[in-house]
Amino acid sequence: MKPFMNEDFLLSSSVAQELYHEMAEKMPVLDYHCHINPEEIAKDRKFDNITQVWLGGDHYKWRQMRSNGVDEYYITGDAPDREKFQKWAETLEKAIGNPLFHWSHLELQRFFGYYGILNGETAEEVWNLCNKKLQEDSMSVRNLIRQSNVTLICTTDDPADDLAWHKVIAEDETFEVQVLPAWRPDKAMNIEKPDYAEYLEKLGTSANMEIKSFDDLKVALKKRMEFFDQMGCRASDHALEYVMYVPETEENIEKIFASKLAGNSITRQEELKFKTAFMAFVAGEYTRLGWAMQLHYGCKRDNNEEMYQKLGADTGYDCINNYAPSAQMADFLNAIKKKGSLPKTIIYSLNPNDDEAIGTILGCFQDSEAVGKIQQGSAWWFNDHKTGMTRQMTSLANLGLLGNFIGMLTDSRSFLSYPRHEYFRRILCELIGGWVENGEYPYDKKMLEKIIKGISYNNAVRYFGFHLEEK
Repeated sequence: MKPFMNEDFLLSSSVAQELYHEMAEKMPVLDYHCHINPEEIAKDRKFDNITQVWLGGDHYKWRQMRSNGVDEYYITGDAPDREKFQKWAETLEKAIGNPLFHWSHLELQRFFGYYGILNGETAEEVWNLCNKKLQEDSMSVRNLIRQSNVTLICTTDDPADDLAWHKVIAEDETFEVQVLPAWRPDKAMNIEKPDYAEYLEKLGTSANMEIKSFDDLKVALKKRMEFFDQMGCRASDHALEYVMYVPETEENIEKIFASKLAGNSITRQEELKFKTAFMAFVAGEYTRLGWAMQLHYGCKRDNNEEMYQKLGADTGYDCINNYAPSAQMADFLNAIKKKGSLPKTIIYSLNPNDDEAIGTILGCFQDSEAVGKIQQGSAWWFNDHKTGMTRQMTSLANLGLLGNFIGMLTDSRSFLSYPRHEYFRRILCELIGGWVENGEYPYDKKMLEKIIKGISYNNAVRYFGFHLEEK
């Protein structure tokens, strides 16, 4: 029996161990998509206790606590932090097979030097150990990032954001890690939302103009994109229900937009037509600016209406949506390709059943503008576990070029989440090591090092065009 989560955790063969320890383990982390708050980096926040940094905003953990019958008072309510931590510890001991069990113990090992097991009985010991450690200067936000060997972070930012905290960080010569904005224009696209007109006022103010037409909206977005570009933005991100393609004339898109501003409701078909036009426009601008376009889809959000009314969005009530017509995604990419407006594109589906469809679509639109120009994104959200990561990389290897994969992203709101990159790299090395052990790929250390280091870090450096050195 192997020891629990020792140095060869998830690495079952000698080749896998060699690939990880000699090639992947020391590679830096490039976090090209996350949801951390740049203000906390600018202010170099320190946390009072482990509950603040571990459970605050982490709907992954909240879902499991609810599954364990924990009252909401101990999850998002006003219970004392020590009691919330106890309820999480009692939940974690039952999370056998769940990535949270692995992530949590990796974080305890890497940041707090704790190699025991967190459960209801050890909660007091772990609480005291972690809280004592958190008082050290080494545990401030910036130092957590440094400890994790992070070179660059892309946050998630609305077009109307003034990026004030990004400016503070960029001007601070004492912090060497790049923190760049990433463009997330969902609110500008979601014409069906009841507060859409209010958002347009906010966006217009940030662009110093009034938005009275779709043409105005495009002008405002272009202004804000120029500002984001000056601040170092190299990527956009879109949260889509699916990648739709319902084309319409510019004249009729203007009519749909005018109708919405007049206070009328928008039909489902009008919504899809507008979003198609919106995405086609921004794709062209991303191409002009050299940005990558990230498309996240396949999620049905806020399913528990009662709890959504109490807690709002992103609180653990989302699920996989199995409606994603791949034909429309292919038609959309084809349409923007014909216009010369297909940027580097990363496609993520929350539904693992979409892996093969994505893998075949990628090959239809690759060209010499970039290596791996159209990417399948890493196993995302409900799939970023051992099974999901292995499946996604195996599918990509079967249908494309795994060696050009840009690898893992953190997609987290927590500064303790960087060991997820270690988790991914161990799974990557186990997968490739298994192929080598089985005679499916040669034991050529030079070729293997290029692949492992590429997927771990270097491919993303090249793909996004960040000002970083390859390792």
